[in-house]
Amino acid sequence: MVAAASGGPARVVVLGANGQLGRALRARWAERDDVAWLGRDQADLERPESLGSIDWTGCEAIVNAAAYTAVDAAETPEGRIAAWQVNAVAPAALARIAADQGIGLVHVSSDYVFDGTRPEHREDEPFSPLSVYGQSKAAGDIAVATAPRHWIVRTSWVVGEGRNFVATMASLAERGIDPTVVGDQVGRLTFAAELARAIDHLLAVDAPAGTYNVSNAGEPRSWAEIAQRVFERTGHDPARVTPVTTAAYFAGKDGIAPRPEQSAMDLSRLRATGFEPEDHEAALDAYVDALSAGGPPQDAAAVR
Repeated sequence: MVAAASGGPARVVVLGANGQLGRALRARWAERDDVAWLGRDQADLERPESLGSIDWTGCEAIVNAAAYTAVDAAETPEGRIAAWQVNAVAPAALARIAADQGIGLVHVSSDYVFDGTRPEHREDEPFSPLSVYGQSKAAGDIAVATAPRHWIVRTSWVVGEGRNFVATMASLAERGIDPTVVGDQVGRLTFAAELARAIDHLLAVDAPAGTYNVSNAGEPRSWAEIAQRVFERTGHDPARVTPVTTAAYFAGKDGIAPRPEQSAMDLSRLRATGFEPEDHEAALDAYVDALSAGGPPQDAAAVR
């Protein structure tokens, strides 16, 4: 069996426990002693066959918070293999385990399963991925949907503890660096804490099986607009952020995966379960204020 903090069988097993979502779930479920937290050292999804050696006795739900998210690296020969193993083959193995043992399976998906030509994406939109990463995530969704009790949580633009776009922008503002940021990709931020809250909710209310779009709510914005808001919130001139097209930003760079231009998702199905997402700009302001209160943010991921 997979042991929880209590020493007994874990009712919930979280894979990818050390990532942004995994850490947000740890904070959300800090008082629970029936959850097991498995990092890559205990469940390496690049080796999906290892999942079959885990004793799932007593487990009622698996939360797959692990993913291969290096979008550009997935276009390389090595990255393509890793992306498919983690994002497609491993979820298929989890779906078989869940189906065979009557376990619920929560799986985190991505807006990259779509080509981004629609201004807002519904759960039933046909797959149209542009990149290897998007293709591997779409394949994972198809596999997970074979488990009778599954919840595919489709999200976008995740911001959590550690490396992320918002922390990068705050750092650049503080250091006097004026960035160029993509202005033709539009969506809503999803704060990891909000994603964790939504997963907790879907499990708590035993929502009907299926796919749920999950992000923060509010008016969709471009990456450049979000960067400008971060600069303004930290007391810097937002005009220091220069919007550019995706084509211009990546001009002359090899091995760049195509990105969807429109990433905003329809949240009506999630709302129908009784969950009301927080506005992403209000959440952004609070997040930036927290960064500022903790001192200069650490350098983080590259600009989109």
